[in-house]
Amino acid sequence: MSYTNFTLDIDADGIALVTWNSPDRSMNVFTEEVMRELNAIVDTVAGDAAIKGAVITSGKDTFSGGADITLLQKMLTTFATDKRKDIEKATKALFDNAGTMTGLFRKLETSGKPWVSAINGTCMGGAFEMSLACHGRVAADSDKVRMALPEVKIGIFPGAGGTQRVPRLTDQQQALQMLTSGQTLSPQKAKSMGLIHEIAEPAKLVETAKAMIRNGLKPVAPWDEKGFKLPGGQIYSPAGFNLWPPAIAILRRETHGNYPAAAAILKCVYEGLLVPFDTALRIEQRYFTKIMQTREAAAMIRSLFVSLQELNKGARRPAGVAETKFKKIGILGAGFMGAGIAYVTAKAGIPVVLLDRDLESAQKGKAHSESLVSDQVKKGRAKPEEKEKLLSLITPTADYADLAGCDLVVEAVFEDSAVKKAATEQAEAVLKSSAIFASNTSTIPITGLAKNSVRPKNFIGIHFFSPVDKMMLVEIILGKKTGDKALATAIDFVRAIKKTPIVVNDTRGFYVNRCVLRYMSEAYKMLIEGVPAPMIENAAKAAGMPVGPLALTDETAIDLAQKIMKQTIRDLGDTAVDPRQMALINTMVDDHGRSGRKNGKGFYDYPAKPAKKKLWPGLRDLYPQLAAEKVDYEELQQRLLVTIALEAARVMEEGIVTDPREADVGSILAFGFAPYTGGALSYIDGIGAKEFVKIAKRLQKKYGAEFKAPRLLLDMAEKGETFYQRFDPYAKGDVKQAA
Repeated sequence: MSYTNFTLDIDADGIALVTWNSPDRSMNVFTEEVMRELNAIVDTVAGDAAIKGAVITSGKDTFSGGADITLLQKMLTTFATDKRKDIEKATKALFDNAGTMTGLFRKLETSGKPWVSAINGTCMGGAFEMSLACHGRVAADSDKVRMALPEVKIGIFPGAGGTQRVPRLTDQQQALQMLTSGQTLSPQKAKSMGLIHEIAEPAKLVETAKAMIRNGLKPVAPWDEKGFKLPGGQIYSPAGFNLWPPAIAILRRETHGNYPAAAAILKCVYEGLLVPFDTALRIEQRYFTKIMQTREAAAMIRSLFVSLQELNKGARRPAGVAETKFKKIGILGAGFMGAGIAYVTAKAGIPVVLLDRDLESAQKGKAHSESLVSDQVKKGRAKPEEKEKLLSLITPTADYADLAGCDLVVEAVFEDSAVKKAATEQAEAVLKSSAIFASNTSTIPITGLAKNSVRPKNFIGIHFFSPVDKMMLVEIILGKKTGDKALATAIDFVRAIKKTPIVVNDTRGFYVNRCVLRYMSEAYKMLIEGVPAPMIENAAKAAGMPVGPLALTDETAIDLAQKIMKQTIRDLGDTAVDPRQMALINTMVDDHGRSGRKNGKGFYDYPAKPAKKKLWPGLRDLYPQLAAEKVDYEELQQRLLVTIALEAARVMEEGIVTDPREADVGSILAFGFAPYTGGALSYIDGIGAKEFVKIAKRLQKKYGAEFKAPRLLLDMAEKGETFYQRFDPYAKGDVKQAA
């Protein structure tokens, strides 16, 4: 029998080599066809007396990315349709579908023939669950080999035996840490945990796997043998008593109950370890079926997997424009942002010219890259030769003539229109006519800056977030005259440096900063109302935000907030900024000299390490304080999320963002908008436009006009629409498929 996704070769010793190499895919993933074929191969191996055992490996550089998540989306869509007719029947069908992989892997595990997984590259999710069902596991000794069960990051959990096999192979504490965090393991870490048996030289990987079978590998899993004992002891043991109560408390502290899948993992492990293995798999399957029906799972799968992959593959890239292969990129300004952009560009293997007003400043910018890559070498994440190669790609200079031949120039000079004008003119004087010029401005509209250019169609905004090496989102801003070539080049650049691009039309603050400023502004209002500062910060975290709004203001600098407010008043008039908020910021900066983390004092105090930051006690003296019991804590959480979501809706209404995928993914990657919601627009869709408008009207009545729902939302509420219906990103059919 021939297979589309696998080859089956049997050697002289009767050992089958199963090589997984799905055609037309950059990475192997479990599809319905792959599972059917693997099922047939398991039958063949089990039923042929001449076959002594099987080794499964990949014919690609990576092993497998796991399950094709679009399959899960398809299951959810079918369930949503069928449950309207018969909820019980639809749930049973979802349960059966959820058990397909579980059943296949258990069949392999109990087939009576030994199976060894030879892991040659990235092995994620369902692929690692399959490997755990094999009787032996060998990983190549390579930096490219990484193993993980990361499903919790997209709102689900390892539902094909992962929550049962991991805690039967390693102790429960390490198992819970791995499963609830989606932790990525190196071969060495996986071996130390007992999750793999051997590490082999890449060239000897398959031979090492075959040797395990030749040397008499048992075709029985440890938990199927009589007398099996759990590593680290039973649930009801002194070790278990010490682990489980704090584990539950820690999960609550870290997730605030916002992630049902993380809680389900604890339940699966706890309950599953008390019963025989097949019963445990059924418990896991039931919890998986339940989690698949949650709003969080649907939203996170869509935004953090499907939409993210589509955007990373260039979903918004104009068709018909040839891809740019970058030979040389110029960066104007070697300050913190410019130096960071130079680092990620060189890391992608692209030569960089880093220009500043004098050579010393440019060299200082290059030193930033040296510091970052040296830290990577120290942590074992980069090799010394990689450091040398990266640094050799960065040429510091003070001479604009060195920009000749650049395909793209990114301007990251001081946020001043006159300085940017001079930089643009001097750079364009030496650039080839086809070169693209991009500004990294965070506040100044691109259309205005493009007036400094002799070729505005080649002028675009590329807005990075700080710190550049860590922040994965990049906003690409279109000026009124920006052409398709400039947009395509900008997207190609962002993809080349392995970041996620979102495309935004021109406006003050673009998309992300408009939302962030609303978040901070609501916190200032709360302070002025007398809400104790700790309640504001804790409410934000309880709502799902990674950083409280006061801490975020400190990170971006309070004096920067002051400058933005003053500039807004100059541009738009006195009514554009709440005078009470202006007074608060002026008091912090001018009266108390508190500029934020950068000068060691802002809304927080920043003592010398290892001491941790703490809220400045003086905050309680600025305004009369409300008694904590008089404050509606849940309403604080709601205000912080709703104010951001309303601004995202306004941005869609104004046509600044046109694709809901970009609004959702952008809100999560840029400032961590409660990931369990799927993003700012999915938060509204999850509640429903009609109900959300009711909430906004109630908050508007109590707290002011910033909670006024835009006309778009009122119309959507009346029609019962969602953002993904109103602004269907797939209407044109121009989807870049994942994997």
